[in-house]
Amino acid sequence: MGNSLSLALQKLLEERKLMRIKPDKKLVLEEMAAAKSDLKDARESIASKKFKWATIQGYYSMFHSARALLFAKGYREKSHYALLVALRDLYAGEIERSLIQEFEHGMYLRQEADYGLKFSESGALDVIQAAERLLEKAKAILKIQ
Repeated sequence: MGNSLSLALQKLLEERKLMRIKPDKKLVLEEMAAAKSDLKDARESIASKKFKWATIQGYYSMFHSARALLFAKGYREKSHYALLVALRDLYAGEIERSLIQEFEHGMYLRQEADYGLKFSESGALDVIQAAERLLEKAKAILKIQ
């Protein structure tokens, strides 16, 4: 992608839904710690058959992994949608499209669980598995253990 930004990212910047920040390793590490913690909580919730919370916690693990990646590139989002678009565009060559789609699906499942009270064991498992993959991908990209 080089130095040029996609039209979608330019629009988010203009609308102030995405902000440029100084890349900050401390923020990156805090987000990665939050991603790991939320994933651990999601696994515990699924083991306790708390599928709503497992779905929400699994999504937030993905959210924090994605934020860590954005912070590493010098951006901060102001909405979940902006995070999705920025992750998709800034990491187009590094994160496979299917994993970005899983993040988007996790966002949808989290909204359904949180606001629509619609959730299931299979949905929770899908979100947790996607969260595991995104966390591992973020660790590899960021070269973090």
